[in-house]
Amino acid sequence: MSAHKKRLYFLLQIAAHRIKTEADSVLMDAAGLTTAQVAVLNLIASSKEMRQRDLARRLKQNESAITAMITRLMKADLVARRRSETDGRTWLLELTDNGKKTLKRAERPFETINARLDETLGKNGAAMLAKQLDAIADEFSNSD
Repeated sequence: MSAHKKRLYFLLQIAAHRIKTEADSVLMDAAGLTTAQVAVLNLIASSKEMRQRDLARRLKQNESAITAMITRLMKADLVARRRSETDGRTWLLELTDNGKKTLKRAERPFETINARLDETLGKNGAAMLAKQLDAIADEFSNSD
């Protein structure tokens, strides 16, 4: 691997770690959640029929890790399970009213972080980076 590619990989790791650390900190202060928990809540909120298995697949996590997170989110009254109307054997996940309110409180920290990225990169640079990161995520999500 060339020195340039090694540096690129290293910089991606450092940037991702620093942004995630900052996001976790501001999210914890604002909503008592981590970025991973917000991702789970957003996925549940965006789907009418979300199962734990679906979450695990979408997040590329094993089901036991998702089960543990859902258990914590249920204990915090953020997520509830309900039976599927089409398949009585299936449990679906949904946000509780508290989960919806908590997810709403998480919006402001993301706006703040996005504003910092816009300030650092410029709006066009941030848009270009988002497009490039989208392409990277697509490329690596297809490599199962």
